[in-house]
Amino acid sequence: MEARKSRPVSASAIDKHVYKVFPNDMNAMNTVFGGMIMAKCDRLALVVAERHSAHVCVTAAVDSIHFRAPAKGNDTLLFNLSLNRSWGSSMEIGARVEAENSYTGEVRHILSAFFTFVALGDDGKPVEVPSVVPETDEQKRRFDNAEIRREGRLSTRKKLSEGH
Repeated sequence: MEARKSRPVSASAIDKHVYKVFPNDMNAMNTVFGGMIMAKCDRLALVVAERHSAHVCVTAAVDSIHFRAPAKGNDTLLFNLSLNRSWGSSMEIGARVEAENSYTGEVRHILSAFFTFVALGDDGKPVEVPSVVPETDEQKRRFDNAEIRREGRLSTRKKLSEGH
């Protein structure tokens, strides 16, 4: 099956997916367990990847996870994810998570991360995905930065494999 030529960022983006924090989401420090936030980001990034590619996708890499601030028990989490760039069969999805205080309305940026997904065909092998068309200046900046991150990942992989 031939991949579609291109798709805009907005066609697959998730904007302000809402998750209300409950007591079972808390860790020993009485802040939201970071692993739960990471798992939710991975699942939502999968939705973005599959919307863009129209194929089954798998997580290939997660990098640059930055916890910027803790989320607390009276927070509502807001997940924002979008496709930054695609190459062949792979795609980079950026995630930004904010915590909104349910009582004051204050919003804090608490996490940023980048996920790489690969699209698979019916035979389980990688398939080409559509290119992505950035629509705003911010999306163009993320598109350009995604290439820099990819070059870094490929360079690191090469350096690590040379010694073995």
